[in-house]
Amino acid sequence: MHLDTTPLLGAGLPVTDFAPVLAEEPGPLLFATVSGAHLYGFPSRDSDVDLRGVHVLPAEDLVGLRDPEETRSRMWNRDGVEMDLVTHDLRKFVRLMLKPNGYVLEQLLSPLVVHTTALHAELTARAPDVMTRNHAHHYRGFAGTQWRLYERTGELKPLLYTFRALLTGIHLMRSGELVAHLPTLLGEVATPAYLPSLIEAKAEAEHGAAGAVDGAVAARDVEALHAVLDEARAASRLPDTASGFDALHDLVVRARLG
Repeated sequence: MHLDTTPLLGAGLPVTDFAPVLAEEPGPLLFATVSGAHLYGFPSRDSDVDLRGVHVLPAEDLVGLRDPEETRSRMWNRDGVEMDLVTHDLRKFVRLMLKPNGYVLEQLLSPLVVHTTALHAELTARAPDVMTRNHAHHYRGFAGTQWRLYERTGELKPLLYTFRALLTGIHLMRSGELVAHLPTLLGEVATPAYLPSLIEAKAEAEHGAAGAVDGAVAARDVEALHAVLDEARAASRLPDTASGFDALHDLVVRARLG
């Protein structure tokens, strides 16, 4: 399937580097996209490239005696850039989709696509069926984990991850649309005025210190966004539970048997 590589080039990614690596995978890939800082809109010059996707195990791997390789992971260095690829078997990925798991939806809906198929498009079309009000809990929890990491380290990366998670959750609750790109989300609510300068600082170093903002000020702003997320969840028109189970089941069966 033809890919529009404009988003990849805009994210500063080496588009032509991915095909040979993906060709080494032991089985068919349904899709592979870029996640992490490139997707979130604040990669550094020394950022790793995080590839995420879905593979499809043959039926015999699931009905035989051997444990199926439901998750595959490998890392490599290309031209001085650290890269890693993590893929889940389609059944495992869809089961994660049916939970309030924003992380797998971000991988599925990432505009930074390095490999796609017709089934990827079909799976993407089903994503709205699994978005629920309870995804707010996912983003609240992820933001909390990153905030605690920032408190321990004082690093810029987890601070930006905190703000990104909260703003993604707020936007999802309000619009039913999943947007993971922090610069795009800055107009979502009255965001702190220092965020653009933090994004610029992150471009210089992956693990730089968050020296441009006072920790107490950041804590106040993060707490305020948690409150906005809670309000957005309470007012959201998203359903309480995911739908589309039968359609997703049929998709997995067709992919496996096909």
